[in-house]
Amino acid sequence: MGGVASYLHTMVRITDPARSRAFYEALGFRFAREMDIVRNGETEATNYFFSIGDQESVLELTFNHDGRTYDLGTGYGHIAVGVEDMAATLAGLALQGIEPEKPPYSVREGGSLLCFVRDPDDYRIEIIERSTA
Repeated sequence: MGGVASYLHTMVRITDPARSRAFYEALGFRFAREMDIVRNGETEATNYFFSIGDQESVLELTFNHDGRTYDLGTGYGHIAVGVEDMAATLAGLALQGIEPEKPPYSVREGGSLLCFVRDPDDYRIEIIERSTA
C-alpha cells in the first residue's frame, strides 16, 4: 500500500433512518447525502452519510429495506463525539427522550466532562465536552 492513508468513515446498521438522523444531528453531525444500493432492480439498502466539523462523510448509517434487526454483540464499544456545550447537547437529545446513562462526569480532576448516551439502535455514544480554554 503506497502513499498516505486517511480515515474515511465508520458504518453502523440502523432500523429507523428518521430517528437516527434526528439523534446524530442533535449531536452535531450534518446530513451530507444518501445513496441507494440497488440489486436486480430492487432497493436493497440505503446508506446515509453524515459530516461533522470539517470532516466530510465520516459516519455512514446503513438501513436494510428487508426489515432485519441486529444484535449488538459484545465487540462494539462506542464512538466518541466532542461537543462545545454538554448541557445544550443533552437538552437537544432530551427532546427526543434520550437521556445519558448517568450524569456527566470527569474521569480525573480537571478533566473533560463526559457521558454516554445510546442512539435509537442502542449503540453507545460517548459525548466529551471540549475545553474552550
